[in-house]
Amino acid sequence: MGKPRPSAPTISEVAAAAGVGRATAARTLGGYGYVSAEMRDRVLAAADELGYRTNQLARSVSTGVSHTIGVVVADISNPFFGGVALGISEVASARGFDALVLSTAEHLDEEISAVNVLVDKRVDGIILSSAACAADSTAHLQLPNEQGIPLVLLDRLIPGLDLDAVVIDNRAAARHATSELIRAGHTRIGFIWGPPVAGRIEYRRELVEAARRNLWSDGERLAGYLDALDDAALPLDLDHVMLGEKTEARAYEAVTRMVALDAAPTAFFCTETDALTGTLHALRDAGLSIPQQVSIIGFDDSSWAAVMNPPLTMVRQPMLELGRQAAELLLSRIDAAGEASHAVQRELSAEFVERASVAPAPDER
Repeated sequence: MGKPRPSAPTISEVAAAAGVGRATAARTLGGYGYVSAEMRDRVLAAADELGYRTNQLARSVSTGVSHTIGVVVADISNPFFGGVALGISEVASARGFDALVLSTAEHLDEEISAVNVLVDKRVDGIILSSAACAADSTAHLQLPNEQGIPLVLLDRLIPGLDLDAVVIDNRAAARHATSELIRAGHTRIGFIWGPPVAGRIEYRRELVEAARRNLWSDGERLAGYLDALDDAALPLDLDHVMLGEKTEARAYEAVTRMVALDAAPTAFFCTETDALTGTLHALRDAGLSIPQQVSIIGFDDSSWAAVMNPPLTMVRQPMLELGRQAAELLLSRIDAAGEASHAVQRELSAEFVERASVAPAPDER
């Protein structure tokens, strides 16, 4: 058998070592009530010598404040969410708050579990990038409100819910990127990362309806693509839109199918990192050179996109600023201590970063 685990020092032991009453030690270590500077110094010195650590959960129960916010993101391994989490952490830390980050892998059941965990830990507020697509799948988001915990949506709106949110103008960003390809003479443009529907879609309205049942941000990017086609009076070719499971492997399959068409796309717009990498693999395996034979634009700029051969033209999202503004909005709600007010929705603009992966369409050279 292993050695018994040593017991942690108690508040009573700290009080005895400092020569003060237990109530004085509790107020000092709990951060509430009045304690003279001399008594405070004695208690903190004794606590440090004994290796005492504050029970944060007990402290939050007694004071009603944990100085912790919860952050629920779809995929922390995605550089986009990593950058957003950094922005949140910067603002929270400057205000004396810790950020507890949970990742859900885009699974709604894991999101529900994460929200329950954060409520149980009595966080002061929650920032959430939700996998929910409609209000009928968001019953779990009522729990924070019932417990007086403010919640801010991050990166994605949920139709039907009037909640604070900080998002990107995805539709405008996608419209601009697609328009740049059209301006270069491309009339057949593949859209990689369409709605995850099974089977074949026959009509544009079916595509639009499927997108509305999808994640808000993905649907907005598809809407921007369609806007740009409409602006240029170009017809939508449904064979040029990726459907099905949203994975890198599925993007590879979709692009491989598209480049074999008689009317193959001469350009691709990829609206996620996995969509872009799957597309690049498929074009390489098809022996197509960028941008001589096919042009490409991706979403979520990164350092690797700049050092590719050729460097990739990208849509750059303001990840840090998105996180900072979400944290600032949440902390303002925490400061307001439940005062009723209208929901606030902030929309940030993305940046179009022009590099060398777009060239005139082959027929236009």
